[in-house]
Amino acid sequence: MLAQNKNSKKILIIEDDSFISEMYSMKFKSYGWQTFSAENGQIGLERIHQIMPDLVLLDIVMPQMDGFETLRTLRKDEVFKNIPVIILSNLGQKSDIEKGLSLGANDYIVKAYFTPQEVVKKIEKYLN
Repeated sequence: MLAQNKNSKKILIIEDDSFISEMYSMKFKSYGWQTFSAENGQIGLERIHQIMPDLVLLDIVMPQMDGFETLRTLRKDEVFKNIPVIILSNLGQKSDIEKGLSLGANDYIVKAYFTPQEVVKKIEKYLN
């Protein structure tokens, strides 16, 4: 774990399930990454403006503003449109995956099919 090389990397986890958010936060911190969280898309967009993350891990099904709307809004903003976004969702239908990618997600991970370690590998691909 080359934590010293990754210290400056900031990951925003937009996820309404606090257990999942905390689990990923602990995993990412073990890699030396800074983590921030938001429990819905509206708060997530505010945090993006505050911290300018290096990557966003985005759930789809959330209260107030869902992940698709959050992604749509983020991709319209010139300042933030190039931040890598990985959707991490329980929605695994082909149509959901296609919608997420067409809205500008860099990757789409179905929670049930990936371990936290596999998610780290995907994130590393976008941070390096």
